[in-house]
Amino acid sequence: MRILLAEDEVSIARALKLMLEKNQYTVDMVHNGAEALDFIGSVPYDALVLDIMMPKMNGIEVLTAVRKMGIKTPALFLTAKGEVEDRVAGLDAGADDYLPKPFATSEFLARVRALVRRSTAYVPAALSFGSVELDCNQYILKTSSGELRLNNKEYQLMELFMRNPRQVFSTTLLMDKVWELGSESEVDVVWTYIGFLRRKLKQLNADIEIKTIRGAGYTLESLQC
Repeated sequence: MRILLAEDEVSIARALKLMLEKNQYTVDMVHNGAEALDFIGSVPYDALVLDIMMPKMNGIEVLTAVRKMGIKTPALFLTAKGEVEDRVAGLDAGADDYLPKPFATSEFLARVRALVRRSTAYVPAALSFGSVELDCNQYILKTSSGELRLNNKEYQLMELFMRNPRQVFSTTLLMDKVWELGSESEVDVVWTYIGFLRRKLKQLNADIEIKTIRGAGYTLESLQC
């Protein structure tokens, strides 16, 4: 399950991201509305968690634009505002739920679970492409030849590729999606983890591979092509 978290208070955003990842969600984190809109327009999400008071575009403006694009991904608004008129404005903009700050961790997670269950983008706990299946609950890559467990970053990369087969991802975009904006990791880390996944696919005798598109990035393709 992939979630977009848009929250301009960095400390809160990092805490929520960590909490969600511990509960087996893949999380893209941004800190302003313009970035949120860019991400939502380019990546399929299972749920959106949006702060209302953000720079560049507020959460209501973001969700209004998203709904006009025809994207129906369930959305939860987080905000310090708790007045009735604010809730109404958020729901009228297309939000599915509304949670005023401060809130209990357990309630936040319960509301996210409810969003994901309603998601039209909901997918089974396993993704498949070619002969390969990715168990999204246990981070296990499987073929008829066996199975291998992935670490967190390997899983995030493989999930992104398997949700978007044949789509080309630049190194910069992979850095943003998996190592998040502002990461201190070097770009070489993408190449390193691509190498890890390629070796595991080869070990499993997979009929798919991660190809390098010179000057563009990487894409998951079938060996049958």
